[in-house]
Amino acid sequence: MSQSRPLYLGPRLRRLRRELGLTQQAMATDLDISPSYIALLERNQRPVTAELLIRLARTYQLDMAELATEDADNYAKRIAEVMRDPLLEGIDLPALEIADLATSFPGVAEAILRLHGAYAREQQILADRRLGAAAAEGGTPDPVRAVQEFFSNNRNHFPTLDSRAEELAVEIAEHGAAAEWLRKRKGVRVRFMPPEVMVESVRRYDRHNDQVLIDDSLDTSARKFQLALHIAWTTMRDEIVQLARAADLPDKSAVALARRNLAAYAAAALVMPYDRFLRAAESRGYDVAALGGVFGASFEQVAHRLTTLARPGHEGIPFFMVRLDAAGNVSKLLDGAGFPYAPHGGSCPLWRVHDTFRTPGQLVTQWLELPDGRRFFTLARTVGGEPRHFGAAAVVRSVALVCAADQADKLAYARGIDPAAVTATPIGVNCGLCQRADCEARAVPPRGRDLLADDQRRSVAPFMFADR
Repeated sequence: MSQSRPLYLGPRLRRLRRELGLTQQAMATDLDISPSYIALLERNQRPVTAELLIRLARTYQLDMAELATEDADNYAKRIAEVMRDPLLEGIDLPALEIADLATSFPGVAEAILRLHGAYAREQQILADRRLGAAAAEGGTPDPVRAVQEFFSNNRNHFPTLDSRAEELAVEIAEHGAAAEWLRKRKGVRVRFMPPEVMVESVRRYDRHNDQVLIDDSLDTSARKFQLALHIAWTTMRDEIVQLARAADLPDKSAVALARRNLAAYAAAALVMPYDRFLRAAESRGYDVAALGGVFGASFEQVAHRLTTLARPGHEGIPFFMVRLDAAGNVSKLLDGAGFPYAPHGGSCPLWRVHDTFRTPGQLVTQWLELPDGRRFFTLARTVGGEPRHFGAAAVVRSVALVCAADQADKLAYARGIDPAAVTATPIGVNCGLCQRADCEARAVPPRGRDLLADDQRRSVAPFMFADR
Protein backbone atom coordinates (compact mmCIF):
# COMPACT_ATOMS: atom_id res chain seq x y z
CA MET A 1 0.00 0.00 0.00
CA SER A 2 1.43 3.37 -0.99
CA GLN A 3 1.96 5.85 1.85
CA SER A 4 0.18 8.58 -0.13
CA ARG A 5 -2.84 6.43 -0.89
CA PRO A 6 -5.69 6.64 1.64
CA LEU A 7 -6.83 3.36 3.17
CA TYR A 8 -10.59 2.67 3.05
CA LEU A 9 -11.81 -0.34 5.04
CA GLY A 10 -15.54 0.35 5.30
CA PRO A 11 -17.03 -3.09 4.54
CA ARG A 12 -14.21 -4.86 6.38
CA LEU A 13 -14.71 -2.69 9.47
CA ARG A 14 -18.49 -3.23 9.40
CA ARG A 15 -18.00 -7.00 9.01
CA LEU A 16 -15.54 -7.03 11.91
CA ARG A 17 -17.94 -5.11 14.13
CA ARG A 18 -20.78 -7.50 13.37
CA GLU A 19 -18.60 -10.57 13.93
CA LEU A 20 -17.68 -9.15 17.35
CA GLY A 21 -21.34 -8.48 18.11
CA LEU A 22 -20.74 -4.76 18.69
CA THR A 23 -22.87 -1.71 18.01
CA GLN A 24 -21.27 1.38 16.48
CA GLN A 25 -21.50 3.00 19.91
CA ALA A 26 -19.68 0.09 21.58
CA MET A 27 -16.90 0.02 18.99
CA ALA A 28 -16.53 3.79 19.21
CA THR A 29 -16.12 3.50 23.00
CA ASP A 30 -13.50 0.75 22.59
CA LEU A 31 -11.51 2.86 20.12
CA ASP A 32 -12.08 6.18 21.90
CA ILE A 33 -13.68 7.84 18.88
CA SER A 34 -17.21 9.04 18.13
CA PRO A 35 -20.01 6.80 16.80
CA SER A 36 -20.53 9.20 13.90
CA TYR A 37 -16.88 8.72 12.92
CA ILE A 38 -17.41 4.92 12.92
CA ALA A 39 -20.42 5.42 10.63
CA LEU A 40 -18.35 7.53 8.23
CA LEU A 41 -15.55 4.93 8.22
CA GLU A 42 -18.00 2.10 7.46
CA ARG A 43 -19.45 4.07 4.52
CA ASN A 44 -15.93 4.70 3.15
CA GLN A 45 -16.44 8.42 3.63
CA ARG A 46 -13.32 8.63 5.78
CA PRO A 47 -10.02 6.74 5.38
CA VAL A 48 -8.51 4.73 8.22
CA THR A 49 -5.46 6.46 9.66
CA ALA A 50 -2.30 4.61 10.68
CA GLU A 51 -2.99 5.44 14.34
CA LEU A 52 -6.54 4.03 14.16
CA LEU A 53 -5.29 0.92 12.36
CA ILE A 54 -2.84 0.23 15.21
CA ARG A 55 -5.59 0.89 17.76
CA LEU A 56 -7.92 -1.58 15.99
CA ALA A 57 -5.23 -4.27 15.90
CA ARG A 58 -4.37 -3.85 19.59
CA THR A 59 -7.93 -3.53 20.87
CA TYR A 60 -9.24 -6.61 19.08
CA GLN A 61 -5.94 -8.53 18.84
CA LEU A 62 -5.91 -8.67 15.05
CA ASP A 63 -3.15 -9.16 12.51
CA MET A 64 -2.54 -5.61 11.29
CA ALA A 65 -1.13 -6.74 7.93
CA GLU A 66 -4.28 -8.74 7.24
CA LEU A 67 -6.52 -5.94 8.50
CA ALA A 68 -4.78 -3.41 6.26
CA THR A 69 -5.53 -5.40 3.10
CA GLU A 70 -7.97 -3.26 1.22
CA ASP A 71 -11.44 -4.53 0.44
CA ALA A 72 -11.47 -2.27 -2.62
CA ASP A 73 -8.73 -4.30 -4.32
CA ASN A 74 -10.59 -7.53 -3.62
CA TYR A 75 -13.90 -6.09 -4.82
CA ALA A 76 -12.29 -4.71 -7.98
CA LYS A 77 -10.74 -8.08 -8.81
CA ARG A 78 -13.99 -9.97 -8.23
CA ILE A 79 -16.11 -7.48 -10.18
CA ALA A 80 -13.65 -7.68 -13.07
CA GLU A 81 -14.18 -11.47 -13.06
CA VAL A 82 -17.96 -10.99 -13.06
CA MET A 83 -17.71 -8.63 -16.03
CA ARG A 84 -16.01 -11.40 -18.01
CA ASP A 85 -19.21 -13.41 -17.90
CA PRO A 86 -20.41 -13.66 -21.53
CA LEU A 87 -23.87 -12.62 -20.34
CA LEU A 88 -22.42 -9.12 -19.82
CA GLU A 89 -20.64 -9.04 -23.18
CA GLY A 90 -20.67 -5.62 -24.81
CA ILE A 91 -20.85 -3.64 -21.56
CA ASP A 92 -17.83 -1.34 -21.51
CA LEU A 93 -16.66 -0.95 -17.92
CA PRO A 94 -12.97 0.05 -17.90
CA ALA A 95 -10.66 -1.03 -15.09
CA LEU A 96 -10.52 2.55 -13.77
CA GLU A 97 -14.31 2.66 -13.39
CA ILE A 98 -14.31 -0.75 -11.70
CA ALA A 99 -11.67 0.46 -9.24
CA ASP A 100 -13.69 3.65 -8.60
CA LEU A 101 -16.85 1.61 -8.01
CA ALA A 102 -15.07 -0.71 -5.57
CA THR A 103 -13.47 2.17 -3.66
CA SER A 104 -16.26 4.74 -3.61
CA PHE A 105 -19.33 2.49 -3.56
CA PRO A 106 -18.40 -0.73 -1.73
CA GLY A 107 -22.04 -1.42 -0.92
CA VAL A 108 -22.96 -1.37 -4.61
CA ALA A 109 -19.95 -3.60 -5.37
CA GLU A 110 -21.07 -6.08 -2.73
CA ALA A 111 -24.63 -6.04 -4.12
CA ILE A 112 -23.35 -6.79 -7.66
CA LEU A 113 -21.26 -9.70 -6.39
CA ARG A 114 -24.15 -11.14 -4.38
CA LEU A 115 -26.55 -10.86 -7.31
CA HIS A 116 -24.13 -12.53 -9.70
CA GLY A 117 -23.46 -15.29 -7.16
CA ALA A 118 -27.21 -15.86 -6.81
CA TYR A 119 -27.57 -15.90 -10.60
CA ALA A 120 -24.79 -18.52 -10.93
CA ARG A 121 -26.39 -20.70 -8.27
CA GLU A 122 -29.80 -20.45 -9.90
CA GLN A 123 -28.31 -21.46 -13.24
CA GLN A 124 -26.91 -24.56 -11.58
CA ILE A 125 -30.30 -25.31 -10.04
CA LEU A 126 -31.88 -25.05 -13.49
CA ALA A 127 -29.64 -27.91 -14.60
CA ASP A 128 -31.34 -30.08 -12.00
CA ARG A 129 -34.86 -28.92 -12.75
CA ARG A 130 -35.81 -32.35 -14.09
CA LEU A 131 -35.26 -33.82 -10.65
CA GLY A 132 -37.26 -31.05 -9.05
CA ALA A 133 -40.13 -31.57 -11.45
CA ALA A 134 -40.14 -35.29 -10.75
CA ALA A 135 -40.29 -34.67 -7.01
CA ALA A 136 -43.12 -32.14 -7.45
CA GLU A 137 -45.10 -34.72 -9.37
CA GLY A 138 -44.71 -37.26 -6.61
CA GLY A 139 -41.78 -39.05 -8.23
CA THR A 140 -39.25 -40.93 -6.17
CA PRO A 141 -36.07 -39.12 -5.03
CA ASP A 142 -32.83 -39.80 -6.89
CA PRO A 143 -30.66 -41.81 -4.45
CA VAL A 144 -27.51 -41.37 -6.56
CA ARG A 145 -27.81 -37.58 -6.53
CA ALA A 146 -28.59 -37.57 -2.80
CA VAL A 147 -25.48 -39.62 -2.00
CA GLN A 148 -23.32 -37.41 -4.24
CA GLU A 149 -24.50 -34.38 -2.30
CA PHE A 150 -23.78 -36.16 1.00
CA PHE A 151 -20.20 -36.88 -0.06
CA SER A 152 -19.78 -33.37 -1.45
CA ASN A 153 -21.02 -31.79 1.79
CA ASN A 154 -18.34 -33.79 3.62
CA ARG A 155 -15.69 -32.81 1.03
CA ASN A 156 -15.41 -36.52 0.31
CA HIS A 157 -13.44 -36.92 3.53
CA PHE A 158 -14.37 -39.15 6.48
CA PRO A 159 -11.68 -38.93 9.18
CA THR A 160 -13.04 -41.76 11.35
CA LEU A 161 -12.71 -44.22 8.45
CA ASP A 162 -9.24 -42.93 7.55
CA SER A 163 -7.97 -43.24 11.12
CA ARG A 164 -9.34 -46.75 11.58
CA ALA A 165 -8.00 -47.82 8.19
CA GLU A 166 -4.50 -46.56 9.05
CA GLU A 167 -4.51 -48.65 12.23
CA LEU A 168 -5.68 -51.73 10.35
CA ALA A 169 -3.14 -51.22 7.57
CA VAL A 170 -0.33 -51.39 10.14
CA GLU A 171 -1.76 -54.63 11.58
CA ILE A 172 -2.14 -56.18 8.13
CA ALA A 173 1.42 -55.20 7.16
CA GLU A 174 2.71 -57.02 10.24
CA HIS A 175 1.12 -60.22 8.90
CA GLY A 176 2.57 -59.68 5.43
CA ALA A 177 -0.71 -59.73 3.45
CA ALA A 178 -4.44 -59.16 3.86
CA ALA A 179 -5.28 -62.81 3.22
CA GLU A 180 -2.88 -63.93 5.94
CA TRP A 181 -4.30 -61.35 8.36
CA LEU A 182 -7.82 -62.63 7.68
CA ARG A 183 -6.76 -66.22 8.25
CA LYS A 184 -4.96 -65.56 11.52
CA ARG A 185 -7.15 -62.85 13.05
CA LYS A 186 -10.59 -63.80 11.74
CA GLY A 187 -10.27 -67.45 10.84
CA VAL A 188 -11.39 -66.68 7.29
CA ARG A 189 -9.84 -68.23 4.19
CA VAL A 190 -9.47 -66.40 0.88
CA ARG A 191 -10.07 -68.40 -2.28
CA PHE A 192 -9.95 -67.32 -5.93
CA MET A 193 -12.56 -69.09 -8.00
CA PRO A 194 -13.48 -69.16 -11.73
CA PRO A 195 -16.41 -67.01 -12.94
CA GLU A 196 -18.76 -69.95 -13.43
CA VAL A 197 -18.42 -70.83 -9.73
CA MET A 198 -18.92 -67.21 -8.64
CA VAL A 199 -22.37 -67.03 -10.32
CA GLU A 200 -22.23 -63.41 -11.56
CA SER A 201 -20.40 -62.15 -8.45
CA VAL A 202 -16.89 -60.81 -8.18
CA ARG A 203 -16.78 -61.27 -4.40
CA ARG A 204 -18.89 -63.41 -2.10
CA TYR A 205 -18.60 -64.34 1.56
CA ASP A 206 -19.36 -67.98 2.29
CA ARG A 207 -20.50 -67.83 5.94
CA HIS A 208 -20.96 -71.59 6.20
CA ASN A 209 -17.31 -72.32 5.41
CA ASP A 210 -15.81 -69.02 6.66
CA GLN A 211 -14.23 -68.12 3.35
CA VAL A 212 -14.14 -65.15 1.02
CA LEU A 213 -14.53 -66.13 -2.63
CA ILE A 214 -13.12 -63.78 -5.26
CA ASP A 215 -13.37 -64.03 -9.04
CA ASP A 216 -9.96 -65.23 -10.27
CA SER A 217 -10.35 -63.40 -13.60
CA LEU A 218 -9.97 -60.03 -11.87
CA ASP A 219 -6.63 -58.28 -12.25
CA THR A 220 -4.30 -57.85 -9.26
CA SER A 221 -5.50 -54.39 -8.24
CA ALA A 222 -9.16 -55.43 -8.42
CA ARG A 223 -8.48 -58.56 -6.32
CA LYS A 224 -6.68 -56.45 -3.73
CA PHE A 225 -9.52 -53.96 -3.59
CA GLN A 226 -12.22 -56.63 -3.23
CA LEU A 227 -10.32 -58.16 -0.35
CA ALA A 228 -10.00 -54.72 1.27
CA LEU A 229 -13.76 -54.24 0.83
CA HIS A 230 -14.47 -57.41 2.78
CA ILE A 231 -12.15 -56.29 5.58
CA ALA A 232 -13.75 -52.83 5.61
CA TRP A 233 -17.25 -54.30 5.92
CA THR A 234 -16.32 -56.67 8.72
CA THR A 235 -14.11 -54.35 10.79
CA MET A 236 -15.63 -50.90 10.21
CA ARG A 237 -19.29 -51.78 9.84
CA ASP A 238 -20.35 -49.77 12.90
CA GLU A 239 -18.61 -46.61 11.69
CA ILE A 240 -20.01 -47.04 8.16
CA VAL A 241 -23.58 -47.63 9.36
CA GLN A 242 -23.41 -44.68 11.77
CA LEU A 243 -22.20 -42.30 9.05
CA ALA A 244 -24.92 -43.46 6.64
CA ARG A 245 -27.66 -43.08 9.26
CA ALA A 246 -26.50 -39.57 10.15
CA ALA A 247 -26.58 -38.47 6.52
CA ASP A 248 -30.31 -37.60 6.49
CA LEU A 249 -30.85 -39.37 3.16
CA PRO A 250 -34.29 -39.53 1.51
CA ASP A 251 -34.94 -43.29 1.44
CA LYS A 252 -33.59 -46.79 2.05
CA SER A 253 -32.05 -46.99 -1.40
CA ALA A 254 -29.96 -43.89 -0.73
CA VAL A 255 -28.87 -45.22 2.66
CA ALA A 256 -27.84 -48.54 1.11
CA LEU A 257 -25.91 -46.74 -1.62
CA ALA A 258 -24.21 -44.50 0.94
CA ARG A 259 -23.12 -47.56 2.95
CA ARG A 260 -21.67 -49.15 -0.18
CA ASN A 261 -19.77 -45.98 -1.12
CA LEU A 262 -18.48 -45.51 2.41
CA ALA A 263 -17.23 -49.09 2.42
CA ALA A 264 -15.41 -48.39 -0.85
CA TYR A 265 -13.90 -45.30 0.77
CA ALA A 266 -12.70 -47.40 3.72
CA ALA A 267 -11.28 -50.04 1.37
CA ALA A 268 -9.32 -47.40 -0.54
CA ALA A 269 -8.03 -46.05 2.78
CA LEU A 270 -6.80 -49.57 3.63
CA VAL A 271 -5.01 -50.01 0.32
CA MET A 272 -3.69 -46.41 0.33
CA PRO A 273 -3.39 -45.23 3.99
CA TYR A 274 -3.78 -41.46 4.29
CA ASP A 275 -0.38 -40.26 5.55
CA ARG A 276 1.67 -42.64 3.45
CA PHE A 277 -0.41 -41.96 0.34
CA LEU A 278 -0.23 -38.17 0.73
CA ARG A 279 3.56 -38.27 1.19
CA ALA A 280 3.92 -40.43 -1.90
CA ALA A 281 1.57 -38.19 -3.91
CA GLU A 282 3.51 -35.05 -3.02
CA SER A 283 6.92 -36.60 -3.66
CA ARG A 284 5.85 -38.00 -7.05
CA GLY A 285 3.98 -34.96 -8.31
CA TYR A 286 0.57 -36.64 -8.07
CA ASP A 287 1.60 -39.00 -10.86
CA VAL A 288 -1.41 -41.32 -10.96
CA ALA A 289 0.34 -44.17 -12.78
CA ALA A 290 3.35 -44.03 -10.44
CA LEU A 291 1.11 -44.05 -7.36
CA GLY A 292 -0.73 -47.03 -8.78
CA GLY A 293 2.58 -48.90 -8.96
CA VAL A 294 3.52 -47.99 -5.38
CA PHE A 295 0.23 -49.12 -3.86
CA GLY A 296 -0.82 -51.81 -6.29
CA ALA A 297 -3.92 -49.85 -7.29
CA SER A 298 -5.61 -49.05 -10.58
CA PHE A 299 -5.72 -45.63 -12.26
CA GLU A 300 -9.32 -45.13 -11.17
CA GLN A 301 -8.65 -46.21 -7.58
CA VAL A 302 -5.76 -43.75 -7.26
CA ALA A 303 -7.76 -40.95 -8.93
CA HIS A 304 -10.63 -41.54 -6.50
CA ARG A 305 -8.28 -41.56 -3.50
CA LEU A 306 -6.76 -38.23 -4.59
CA THR A 307 -10.15 -36.56 -4.09
CA THR A 308 -10.24 -37.55 -0.39
CA LEU A 309 -7.14 -35.73 0.90
CA ALA A 310 -8.88 -33.10 3.02
CA ARG A 311 -7.55 -33.79 6.53
CA PRO A 312 -7.35 -30.36 8.29
CA GLY A 313 -3.75 -29.17 8.44
CA HIS A 314 -2.64 -32.07 6.28
CA GLU A 315 -4.44 -31.54 2.97
CA GLY A 316 -3.45 -32.55 -0.53
CA ILE A 317 -4.37 -30.75 -3.73
CA PRO A 318 -8.18 -30.51 -4.00
CA PHE A 319 -9.36 -32.54 -6.99
CA PHE A 320 -12.64 -32.99 -8.84
CA MET A 321 -13.19 -36.43 -10.37
CA VAL A 322 -15.76 -37.67 -12.84
CA ARG A 323 -16.22 -41.06 -14.48
CA LEU A 324 -18.40 -41.27 -17.57
CA ASP A 325 -19.09 -43.52 -20.51
CA ALA A 326 -18.93 -42.79 -24.23
CA ALA A 327 -22.56 -41.63 -24.19
CA GLY A 328 -21.79 -39.05 -21.48
CA ASN A 329 -23.57 -40.88 -18.65
CA VAL A 330 -21.92 -40.06 -15.31
CA SER A 331 -21.37 -43.03 -12.99
CA LYS A 332 -19.08 -41.36 -10.45
CA LEU A 333 -18.81 -37.71 -9.41
CA LEU A 334 -16.63 -36.41 -6.58
CA ASP A 335 -15.96 -32.71 -6.13
CA GLY A 336 -13.15 -31.39 -3.97
CA ALA A 337 -11.97 -28.60 -6.29
CA GLY A 338 -15.07 -26.47 -6.77
CA PHE A 339 -15.30 -27.40 -10.43
CA PRO A 340 -18.85 -26.71 -11.70
CA TYR A 341 -20.43 -29.73 -13.33
CA ALA A 342 -24.07 -30.22 -14.28
CA PRO A 343 -25.11 -33.81 -13.50
CA HIS A 344 -27.78 -33.61 -16.20
CA GLY A 345 -27.76 -32.20 -19.71
CA GLY A 346 -24.24 -33.24 -20.69
CA SER A 347 -20.89 -31.54 -20.17
CA CYS A 348 -19.08 -29.14 -22.49
CA PRO A 349 -18.10 -30.82 -25.79
CA LEU A 350 -14.83 -28.84 -25.82
CA TRP A 351 -13.61 -30.60 -22.67
CA ARG A 352 -11.24 -33.32 -23.92
CA VAL A 353 -12.46 -35.93 -21.45
CA HIS A 354 -14.69 -37.03 -24.35
CA ASP A 355 -11.70 -37.40 -26.69
CA THR A 356 -10.17 -40.17 -24.59
CA PHE A 357 -12.46 -42.76 -26.13
CA ARG A 358 -10.68 -42.19 -29.45
CA THR A 359 -7.29 -42.89 -27.86
CA PRO A 360 -7.92 -45.67 -25.30
CA GLY A 361 -5.38 -45.88 -22.49
CA GLN A 362 -3.59 -42.65 -23.43
CA LEU A 363 -3.44 -39.77 -20.97
CA VAL A 364 -4.92 -36.48 -22.20
CA THR A 365 -4.22 -33.15 -20.46
CA GLN A 366 -5.86 -29.76 -21.00
CA TRP A 367 -6.06 -26.25 -19.54
CA LEU A 368 -9.62 -24.97 -19.15
CA GLU A 369 -11.15 -21.53 -18.64
CA LEU A 370 -14.74 -21.02 -17.48
CA PRO A 371 -16.87 -18.02 -18.51
CA ASP A 372 -16.23 -16.36 -15.13
CA GLY A 373 -12.47 -16.45 -15.76
CA ARG A 374 -11.59 -19.31 -13.41
CA ARG A 375 -8.95 -21.66 -14.78
CA PHE A 376 -8.43 -25.37 -14.22
CA PHE A 377 -6.05 -28.11 -15.29
CA THR A 378 -7.42 -31.52 -16.21
CA LEU A 379 -6.06 -34.95 -17.02
CA ALA A 380 -8.12 -37.86 -18.30
CA ARG A 381 -7.83 -41.35 -19.75
CA THR A 382 -9.99 -44.38 -20.35
CA VAL A 383 -10.20 -47.25 -17.88
CA GLY A 384 -11.36 -50.79 -18.57
CA GLY A 385 -11.84 -52.07 -22.08
CA GLU A 386 -10.41 -55.54 -21.53
CA PRO A 387 -13.04 -58.23 -20.83
CA ARG A 388 -12.35 -60.25 -17.68
CA HIS A 389 -12.76 -63.46 -19.66
CA PHE A 390 -14.09 -64.64 -23.01
CA GLY A 391 -17.76 -63.76 -23.36
CA ALA A 392 -17.67 -61.01 -20.72
CA ALA A 393 -18.61 -57.46 -21.69
CA ALA A 394 -15.76 -55.00 -22.30
CA VAL A 395 -16.83 -51.87 -20.42
CA VAL A 396 -14.89 -48.70 -21.27
CA ARG A 397 -15.24 -45.51 -19.26
CA SER A 398 -13.25 -42.30 -19.00
CA VAL A 399 -11.92 -40.95 -15.72
CA ALA A 400 -10.97 -37.28 -15.43
CA LEU A 401 -9.26 -35.39 -12.62
CA VAL A 402 -9.47 -31.60 -12.38
CA CYS A 403 -7.63 -29.14 -10.13
CA ALA A 404 -7.37 -25.35 -9.97
CA ALA A 405 -4.82 -23.97 -12.43
CA ASP A 406 -2.80 -22.30 -9.67
CA GLN A 407 -2.21 -25.76 -8.13
CA ALA A 408 -1.13 -27.42 -11.38
CA ASP A 409 2.58 -26.64 -10.97
CA LYS A 410 2.66 -29.23 -8.17
CA LEU A 411 1.70 -31.93 -10.68
CA ALA A 412 4.23 -33.89 -12.70
CA TYR A 413 2.04 -33.25 -15.74
CA ALA A 414 2.39 -29.44 -15.63
CA ARG A 415 5.73 -28.67 -14.02
CA GLY A 416 7.47 -25.60 -15.38
CA ILE A 417 4.32 -24.27 -17.04
CA ASP A 418 3.00 -20.83 -16.10
CA PRO A 419 -0.81 -21.18 -15.78
CA ALA A 420 -1.27 -17.48 -16.54
CA ALA A 421 0.68 -17.71 -19.80
CA VAL A 422 -0.75 -20.92 -21.21
CA THR A 423 -3.61 -20.86 -23.72
CA ALA A 424 -6.68 -22.35 -22.10
CA THR A 425 -9.72 -23.84 -23.83
CA PRO A 426 -12.86 -21.75 -23.12
CA ILE A 427 -15.58 -24.09 -21.85
CA GLY A 428 -18.91 -23.87 -20.05
CA VAL A 429 -20.71 -26.09 -17.56
CA ASN A 430 -22.92 -27.30 -20.38
CA CYS A 431 -24.58 -25.68 -23.39
CA GLY A 432 -27.80 -24.85 -21.56
CA LEU A 433 -25.91 -22.99 -18.83
CA CYS A 434 -23.12 -21.41 -20.90
CA GLN A 435 -23.58 -17.81 -22.02
CA ARG A 436 -20.70 -17.77 -24.56
CA ALA A 437 -22.30 -16.37 -27.70
CA ASP A 438 -19.56 -17.28 -30.19
CA CYS A 439 -19.12 -21.00 -29.44
CA GLU A 440 -19.20 -23.09 -32.62
CA ALA A 441 -19.55 -26.32 -30.61
CA ARG A 442 -22.80 -25.25 -28.98
CA ALA A 443 -25.62 -27.81 -29.17
CA VAL A 444 -28.49 -25.75 -27.71
CA PRO A 445 -28.95 -22.06 -26.84
CA PRO A 446 -28.51 -21.05 -23.21
CA ARG A 447 -31.59 -20.76 -21.08
CA GLY A 448 -32.90 -17.25 -20.63
CA ARG A 449 -31.53 -15.84 -23.91
CA ASP A 450 -33.79 -14.82 -26.80
CA LEU A 451 -32.69 -15.94 -30.25
CA LEU A 452 -32.13 -13.35 -32.96
CA ALA A 453 -34.54 -13.76 -35.88
CA ASP A 454 -32.38 -12.87 -38.90
CA ASP A 455 -33.18 -14.77 -42.10
CA GLN A 456 -30.57 -12.82 -44.10
CA ARG A 457 -27.51 -13.84 -42.12
CA ARG A 458 -26.06 -17.10 -40.78
CA SER A 459 -23.43 -16.74 -38.08
CA VAL A 460 -20.47 -19.07 -37.58
CA ALA A 461 -21.95 -20.05 -34.21
CA PRO A 462 -25.12 -22.19 -34.39
CA PHE A 463 -27.26 -19.50 -32.73
CA MET A 464 -27.41 -15.71 -32.65
CA PHE A 465 -28.82 -13.92 -29.63
CA ALA A 466 -31.06 -10.88 -29.68
CA ASP A 467 -29.41 -9.24 -26.68
CA ARG A 468 -25.81 -9.33 -27.93
